[in-house]
Amino acid sequence: MTLDTLAAEAPVDTTDTPDLTSPATTAAPTPAPEAAPAAESAPAPEKPKKAPAKKAAGKKTKTIELTLTVTGTADGEWRAELKQGSTYLARDLAVAAAAVSRAAKELHEDLSTPIDEVIEEARAQQAAKVAALEAELEAARKALAELD
Repeated sequence: MTLDTLAAEAPVDTTDTPDLTSPATTAAPTPAPEAAPAAESAPAPEKPKKAPAKKAAGKKTKTIELTLTVTGTADGEWRAELKQGSTYLARDLAVAAAAVSRAAKELHEDLSTPIDEVIEEARAQQAAKVAALEAELEAARKALAELD
């Protein structure tokens, strides 16, 4: 929608040179209707309102695309890398599982639920491994005690 903010102008004679054959050119020019003094009963003309600012249709918001890849192992070891386009900004960074969990919770619940499940599974595997190692250590202690 276009809003014309200029006041209407009086019609303009399109010729630049006076017509010497016409008697009307010698008479005093008549004032334009807008140039006449305003009558007291007529309301004062309003100032034209500014048109609201419009956003240019051709401009797009510039977006920055970063790719964060976080990988984890069954042992609970997590690594991260950050890429912008085809350029790596950071590679092979060690990341704590708790930090991965907190970051996922901050981003979105749909991200945190599966990540927390993976972390919990790794935690259970590590607990089983610790229990097996403790049993092996206890067996080695008994064998050592028998050798004394």
